[in-house]
Amino acid sequence: MKYYRIYGLGLTVNVSLPGPISIDSLQSDIPVVDVVLGELPSWLGETPDRSGIPPNWYKCAEKSDLPGMDAVPLLQVWQIGMGQYFYCRYHDGTTFVISRLGTQIWATWPDDLTLEDTAIYLLGPILGFVLRLRGTVCLHANAIAIDDRVVVLVGAAGAGKSTTAAAFAQQGYAILSDDVVPLVDRGDTFLVEPAYPRIRLWDSSVRALYGAADALPRLVATHPTWDKRYLDLSQAGYKFQIEPLPLAAIYYLNERSDDRSCPCVASMTTQEQLITLVTNTYTNYLLDKSLRAQEFEFLNRVVKYIPVRQITPHTDISRLGDLIDTIINDFPQWKGGSGERGVRSKG
Repeated sequence: MKYYRIYGLGLTVNVSLPGPISIDSLQSDIPVVDVVLGELPSWLGETPDRSGIPPNWYKCAEKSDLPGMDAVPLLQVWQIGMGQYFYCRYHDGTTFVISRLGTQIWATWPDDLTLEDTAIYLLGPILGFVLRLRGTVCLHANAIAIDDRVVVLVGAAGAGKSTTAAAFAQQGYAILSDDVVPLVDRGDTFLVEPAYPRIRLWDSSVRALYGAADALPRLVATHPTWDKRYLDLSQAGYKFQIEPLPLAAIYYLNERSDDRSCPCVASMTTQEQLITLVTNTYTNYLLDKSLRAQEFEFLNRVVKYIPVRQITPHTDISRLGDLIDTIINDFPQWKGGSGERGVRSKG
């Protein structure tokens, strides 16, 4: 049995996971999720592809891009076992069963796929869904440690969140998370839980940061749709933040601009801040009415105590360093402490 701490959860896993670093034991004060990879629960009889099973609880509108499967949804989810479990099937045949309490996960995959393929789902949307089931709101974002506080970057797909985080990592800043950022509720403060020491990057980002796309390894060389590469933050010269830190500021990455004033930071109205966070929560497509209500109340408190700013990067990716400098120069006014909107630091 292998043990991991990811997103503030303690995982017991029957095999070694690619990416996370295993630990010797789990702390008694963190929630535990039992993960079994390579098999589904023994009590599972009929599965949703057979007759007699209720209609889909969720069906993704996007279709598969695998050859010959263009009519297959990327993800389908059913409720089974009298609603106590979720049965999740991805377009490539990878299947998960998740308990409603978020305490158990099982997974299987087709013969032409690997554990590495399944781990990408597990460490992203599956654990993201488990966190939501357990009441933890997560942002679809990246988290960077600056002066023992956390800056979170949100934005639309392709906005450059991971690229910017990798550029921070190159400059010696510790990274907490890429893609899934859990926010732990502490009333008027919020902690960001670390993920695992990897940042996933497109080839274009790797070329811009390292000079050549093959400077970093691919996530999974055999899977036709995993065409990203990854930066290993556990290697020499990089830092991964292993303990949670308080959230100090959230920056929304606007669409890039070639205006000479960019990169530049601007304020947002309270309503704009709330809408920004609501649209950038993780696995929000799997929330029921009750979880959505909890999320909305939580995010209302986040914008009350945490500044949400918008920042517009320059179109020229060679000016990524200027974007980092802009965030670092803006950040000190928010890092000083807890309480409503924080306290401006002195000096």
